[in-house]
Amino acid sequence: MKKDLILFRGLPGSGKSTLASLLCDVHYSADMFFEKDGEYKFDISLIKEAHEFCKEKVEEAMAEGVGTIGVANTFTMDWEMDPYFFLAEYFGYQIHTVIVENRHGSKNIHNCPEEKIKMMKDRFSINL
Repeated sequence: MKKDLILFRGLPGSGKSTLASLLCDVHYSADMFFEKDGEYKFDISLIKEAHEFCKEKVEEAMAEGVGTIGVANTFTMDWEMDPYFFLAEYFGYQIHTVIVENRHGSKNIHNCPEEKIKMMKDRFSINL
């Protein structure tokens, strides 16, 4: 069975989660941690826990042998992907990274402030 992990990188509102839902058997994001009863309630003090939650969900899916797993996080810095590279190697998944651009002019659905998006954009690293 073919096993793939696709990391979708991009700024808030770029369509990472939408693309992941179209291409993957399952997908996860740190944002899912903040969704409670159909409402999104972001709390910056819990961001570390949110990313750990996402990584654990991916690890569980890999242990179950899910074919194509997507992770839709901003991943503005290369090192932020390292835990997923480790999991992919451990469980025998081929890893792919996709940068999702917001060329469709979508707004981010989580109301991330523009100044925060600009900070993310300025630190976004691309290693070609």
